[in-house]
Amino acid sequence: MTQPSTISPTDLPAAVREYLAAHLAGDVDTALRSFRADAVVVDEGHTYRGTEEIRGFLRDAGSEFTYTTELTGAERIDGERWIAVNHLEGDFPGGIADLRYRFTTAGGLIAELVIAP
Repeated sequence: MTQPSTISPTDLPAAVREYLAAHLAGDVDTALRSFRADAVVVDEGHTYRGTEEIRGFLRDAGSEFTYTTELTGAERIDGERWIAVNHLEGDFPGGIADLRYRFTTAGGLIAELVIAP
């Protein structure tokens, strides 16, 4: 298995950077444009497939909590797989979390996103 290498967050693919910025800003439509139509998102044990399910994920993810998000790291696995590490602090259970956003890209867009500790 390829070991990830640490990179600057500015070296993440454009689609990943655009998704992260739009999601942080709560801009669902812009975030959604970063995904392929057949993309898959996995978060908290739920799988979202395709544009409409991902739209619902983007609209509702974390909406029951108030929190801050800081991009604290980035890694490159290979030419199609990337990791962004976000530090969250807020009123969710535990109050602090470091989440790894594992992206797979294809054709310049996000094909898969898995969010996990």
